[in-house]
Amino acid sequence: MTENSPLWTPSSKQIADSRMSAFARSVETSEGLAFPNYNALHRWSCQDGGKFWDRLWDFAGVIGEKGDRIVADEDKIPGAQYFPDSRLNYAENLLKYKGDSEAIVFRAEDKSESRLTHDELHAMVSRFQQAFMADGLQKGDRIAAMMPNMPETIAAMLAATSLGAIWSSCSPDFGVKGVLDRFGQINPKIFITCDGYWYGGKRIEISDKLNEIVPALDCQRTVIVPLLGDANNVAENLSDTSSMEEYLSSYKAGEVRFEKLEFGHPLYIMFSSGTTGIPKCIVHSHGGSLMTLIKEHQLHVGMKEGDRVFYFTTCGWMMWNWLVTALASGVTLMLYDGSPFAPDEKAIFDYAEQEKFTLLGTSAKFIDAVRNTGLRPIETHDLSSVRMIGSTGSPLAPENFDFVYSGIKQNVHLASMSGGTDLMGCFVIGIPWKPVYKGEIQGPALGMDVQVWDDDQNPVTGEKGELVCAHAFPSMPVGFWGDDTGERYHNAYFAQFENVWCHGDFAEITSTGGMIIHGRSDATLNPGGVRIGTAEIYNQVEQMEAVEEGLCIGQDWQSDARVILFVRLKEGLTLSEELEADIRKRIRTGASPRHVPAKIIQVADIPRTKSGKITELAVRDIVHGRQVKNKEALANPEALELFVDLEALKS
Repeated sequence: MTENSPLWTPSSKQIADSRMSAFARSVETSEGLAFPNYNALHRWSCQDGGKFWDRLWDFAGVIGEKGDRIVADEDKIPGAQYFPDSRLNYAENLLKYKGDSEAIVFRAEDKSESRLTHDELHAMVSRFQQAFMADGLQKGDRIAAMMPNMPETIAAMLAATSLGAIWSSCSPDFGVKGVLDRFGQINPKIFITCDGYWYGGKRIEISDKLNEIVPALDCQRTVIVPLLGDANNVAENLSDTSSMEEYLSSYKAGEVRFEKLEFGHPLYIMFSSGTTGIPKCIVHSHGGSLMTLIKEHQLHVGMKEGDRVFYFTTCGWMMWNWLVTALASGVTLMLYDGSPFAPDEKAIFDYAEQEKFTLLGTSAKFIDAVRNTGLRPIETHDLSSVRMIGSTGSPLAPENFDFVYSGIKQNVHLASMSGGTDLMGCFVIGIPWKPVYKGEIQGPALGMDVQVWDDDQNPVTGEKGELVCAHAFPSMPVGFWGDDTGERYHNAYFAQFENVWCHGDFAEITSTGGMIIHGRSDATLNPGGVRIGTAEIYNQVEQMEAVEEGLCIGQDWQSDARVILFVRLKEGLTLSEELEADIRKRIRTGASPRHVPAKIIQVADIPRTKSGKITELAVRDIVHGRQVKNKEALANPEALELFVDLEALKS
């Protein structure tokens, strides 16, 4: 699946000038160590984790009282406590930069734009903070937001977390049940939402939805933020509700107050996708989130003051939390809300060229979709400012590695990443010291003792197995909200292997030290007892010109399991015998005979979550006659009906 020749290799100057090298030099000087390569640096960061996180705190200039102890009960997972004597505030670290340089640039699909300097961001945070305090918001209270990815969302989050309140968010395209299934579990004191949003060229009002959500949440206060310009009218029809203009009108900007909090104080409540039941409420901490994301931003991505950082995300995806934390590194956040293909496939690349992005971050599905449109930004756009292209959300197919370098930009660091909501960060990530190989994530993140285990719990290389982390790390969740006994938290990550985090990814460490994610373990196919990752099949069929995308499941059949491949073809095409034979041949020769599906079925649409991931488990449940418990987690739940009671699966 991989090739020996790298697609990109950093120059000696790029390596020497990287933030990772600056950090390594500082450790070498203070500790009397030598790191001749990334493997040596990574090994030290795991074996002497306390020292690594201690040095990172100093290197990044974290604001707070570090305390004497760096880690207690380091050998316990869960149970390790990082910086247990420290006091800090996440928001204070994100707001440490001041002045008239740009903090945020915002662009919406309808072409509306806004810009905030660091001082203007401080001012907006101050006014929100005063309003929250007047409403009696206290440490530990929850604020829930159903908001677009816009500056007001960030300001409200910083104001809430500056006081020690806990923030939770989703995007305004969530349905009523999806919102209530999430926020109804955490009893928010304040609910912040918008008057509507734009998507795919359509102005979408949400007042009808709010008429159901607001009474059901029964918050002390609801605040309506304008995006369509109708906040006052929406607010008038709801009790205990104010437009943002009205809510902040009594308060003038002043100094922002920061509550000094313990390292493990709850910061964010994140949610699992919820496609197999009520979403789990994953609680992340001030210190753990800050330290892990600073590490990724500064050492792995190489962010520095003045960079212009973009990641396409909504407020319902962990990458929003990842993105906004980059303020702690002095960058300008480049926000976008709406469809990345409106008015056309050039929208994001136009934005990147005009605003001179240094990081262009997106999803694997976006890169694949751009390739399928035929657009070649390398020929149409000046992307000379872009140093790194980031990809996450799902495995980036090998042919899309090729496309990035042939169709987007040749001399660029392509950083495929994998981790997620569960750990507020990445297990495997881009590494500025290493080459990029086709189909591979470059390697494990610093401080993450990532391994692949076989069924006998032995670490393996060149074989597929379970992705585990064999050592504690600061951004492990505080726990799950409402899980008083800790049973749900334990069962989610630690039940399979004692004292080891089992992430649920089916993965492989390559001969180069890179990583291939073959799919989720719980979606892994097992025909004849042989484990097969769904991504291996997708990597073959989605290279075919006729196929837009595929979805693969294992169907229980005659005391075994058989592989079923659903395909969505390009418009106007049908699955002929000839095309089906071509698909089978492609899979057989490109993967193996065992990967060849027993059935190939054409469907008009494939269900996916709101963050763009296809929902293999939900389709598997439908095929087996089981109820999908939370269709509200899907962007297109109607697509599930296409998989109900299919005649083709009865023989």
